[in-house]
Amino acid sequence: MSASTSSGTTEALGPDEGPGGGPRGWAGAELLAALLDGMDAAFCAFDAKGTITHWNREAVRILGWSAEEAVGRAGFAGWAVRRADAGEVQARLMAVMDGAGRRVHEFALLRKDGGRVLVRTQAAGVRGADGGPAGVYCAFTEVHAQIGLERSVALSEALFEDAYWGVVIVDADLRPAVVNAYAARALGVGRTTMLGRPLGELVVQGVEDLEGALQHVLAEGAPVAPAEQWVTLRTAEGKRRRCWRSGFVRLASPLAEEPVPLGVGWLFRDVTAERLAAAEADRTRFRSNQLHRAARAASECEDPMEAATSYLDFALAGFADHVLVDLAAGERLVRAAATPSGGPGPCLPVSGGGVPLRYAAGHPALRAVDRAGSVRASAGSGEEAWAAERQWPDDAVHALCAVLRSRGRTLGVVTFLRAAHRTAFERSDEVYAESVAVRVAAAVDLQQALSAAGAVPEGGGGPTGGRRSGRGTPS
Repeated sequence: MSASTSSGTTEALGPDEGPGGGPRGWAGAELLAALLDGMDAAFCAFDAKGTITHWNREAVRILGWSAEEAVGRAGFAGWAVRRADAGEVQARLMAVMDGAGRRVHEFALLRKDGGRVLVRTQAAGVRGADGGPAGVYCAFTEVHAQIGLERSVALSEALFEDAYWGVVIVDADLRPAVVNAYAARALGVGRTTMLGRPLGELVVQGVEDLEGALQHVLAEGAPVAPAEQWVTLRTAEGKRRRCWRSGFVRLASPLAEEPVPLGVGWLFRDVTAERLAAAEADRTRFRSNQLHRAARAASECEDPMEAATSYLDFALAGFADHVLVDLAAGERLVRAAATPSGGPGPCLPVSGGGVPLRYAAGHPALRAVDRAGSVRASAGSGEEAWAAERQWPDDAVHALCAVLRSRGRTLGVVTFLRAAHRTAFERSDEVYAESVAVRVAAAVDLQQALSAAGAVPEGGGGPTGGRRSGRGTPS
């Protein structure tokens, strides 16, 4: 407000002098002028006769008419509104004087330069000291600015209610301040449960990377591209491993003179299913390729037992650390081939074999023979002698025994072993091991048939050197 024609404004706000007769400083018209000029919206007021009494700086900016030109005019007719529309506009504005509450209207007003601007107004009546209608005040903004604000608010509401990705507002202390429904489901908690709590209470593994990303955004700004992070969550059902594809934006106050970070907007999608499916597809493709390469290498082996170990060499790549082949000899099993127990190496026939293995009852290899199927086993916590008790290499903590069957007969067992740095065998690993066992069993069956007929190649014939050097290290 730069001007006013209302002589009673000061009295309405309170006298300029205090009880002792001294000045009250900002009380009165000066304080009202400062408040109105500081508004983000344009403001004007009319007395009961429709004469403009107040006109602030934002009204000047939008329409170009100065306060001196606006205050004292009778309505908008002929200068801020086309004459044809002036009567309707004035009637709608002044109609709120006798009603209660605010009314919202949209009008096309005229700028001083002759241009038109569509504004949205909120008007309400003003009551005098006697309680009767004394005038109308009207706040207005350009419609496109108002629509932009409403869109921002609507977007925020939609993100926190209906979005199909997680949205978490994290404060400067890296604690969640707002959580939407998707994020709450992904984290396995209620929307208000994690507010103000450290992320480490929910994220068991991966919280350091997540908090590091949030701190980077607070200090440097958002990264140029989304990032994927694997985390382990602590939920009521136990620990869950999840993959989140996350994006971050730094939030700063639009009201501060200098950018002051309010926190970080963290948007993420749970892509665990997609990543697991992609990993499984890659693993299946690799294993299929290994079987194909193994079949080509085995086809060049004159000695069937060499073909069997060739299959196992290719199968070990990315799958297990050790492999053992135990063949049936009556009621007992005899070690026929194995990889070195002290480190990586090819699967080779055991020299001086033929001594039955002293497997205890319940041994996974014996169970596989009894059920004519695969058996998985893993060492429990505190079982340091687990591998030694089963006559396996000392570093083995996970085992998968697949039975060797050919022509309806059980020929033995192939055992794949993993060290502690690998995960336990899963169902998909079992299927792969059985595919390898079928090929190994066929080669072993052929070797036994040739041996029974006295037709085993002398010296293990076949291009052994060519197979080893031509294949290289499985990868």
